[in-house]
Amino acid sequence: MDLPSLVPLLGLLFGSAVASGLRLYATVAVLGFLGRAGVVALPAGWKALENPWVIGVAAALYLVEFLADKVPLVDSAWDAVHTFVRAPAAALLAFAATAGVPEAWRIAAALLCGGVALSAHGLKASARAAINTSPEPVTNWAASFAEEGLVAVVLWAALAHPVAALAAAAVVAASGLLLAVWMARMFKRLFGARPAAAPAP
Repeated sequence: MDLPSLVPLLGLLFGSAVASGLRLYATVAVLGFLGRAGVVALPAGWKALENPWVIGVAAALYLVEFLADKVPLVDSAWDAVHTFVRAPAAALLAFAATAGVPEAWRIAAALLCGGVALSAHGLKASARAAINTSPEPVTNWAASFAEEGLVAVVLWAALAHPVAALAAAAVVAASGLLLAVWMARMFKRLFGARPAAAPAP
């Protein structure tokens, strides 16, 4: 498979990874619905997403997420739990979508998409934790609705403009790496070894 024919698949994988890092259940439900409706042709490994039960469960979980994400502090608790869900799920989706390619490439795709989803999740969770320092809920609601709009745009790009989706994934991954470096430095400053006091004369 040459590079030009790989671009649509890569755009779909990495765009979906970004969306999964923000709204995993909405991503699964939308992709499954569009595939079942015949709007898009999903990779063979994603045909299970078109199952009505998968779509229904994903949609129900998204409804719970939609409500939880609008409540300050509850949204951060939800994000904390989904640190262990969103990235692994994105990795699993990438692994499933690349069925038929060499195993090493499937594993690489899973690791990269999992990393992109974790970056998107980390940026979202950090931003919402900062917003939650404000007592009023309006900013929280605005951020939540903005994230849902962003997921819609990213999924549209993943399906219609794969190069743009790849660029978005690269920006998210780089931003996530910068955030991780900044947080590591902050923890080092807060919990690093303090200089020993000078001995008394």
